[in-house]
Amino acid sequence: MLRREDLYSLEEYARIRPEFRAKVMAHKKNRVVALGPNVTLHFEDKLTMHYQVQEMLRLERIFEPELVQEELDVYNPLIPDGSNWKATLMIEFPDVEERKRRLAELVGIEQAVWLAIDDLPKITPIANEDLERSTPAKTSSVHFLRFELSDAAKTAAKAGAPIRVGIDHPGYRAETVLPENVRASLIADLS
Repeated sequence: MLRREDLYSLEEYARIRPEFRAKVMAHKKNRVVALGPNVTLHFEDKLTMHYQVQEMLRLERIFEPELVQEELDVYNPLIPDGSNWKATLMIEFPDVEERKRRLAELVGIEQAVWLAIDDLPKITPIANEDLERSTPAKTSSVHFLRFELSDAAKTAAKAGAPIRVGIDHPGYRAETVLPENVRASLIADLS
């Protein structure tokens, strides 16, 4: 969990932002998984959320303690707690018309994502705990997912078992095995 004392002041952040941003971008490379050509999972952690909060404070010029706390309250739930992985699901279609059409076809995609460790049962995420991001007519291009891991799943993952992620939606199917750099980064999130 991030606390106010973990954050940089606006002045300090302005000074260190280039180095901090480079550090976070390098870190994020080990936490992103492509699922086909149009969907990515961005696995979040304390560092990625620290960056997100700092950027929001910077953009909005927020420095009042109660408003800083509001930002922390928004982003802290996206930090894994040692028994789960949390990810931002991003659906990207560059063409505006195609995006509108495909988001209408992909309603429920956030419920069709899964994660499997070794030969254990697939883990489906708890999606969008903060607010609903889909309507019957269309889904959002961004969803927040929480994958709760059993003790057996955590043990298998830590022991080196392969981890697969996928989507089984009638309008979009994809599956991949996590590359070792992503797997190692996610294992570090487990207690």
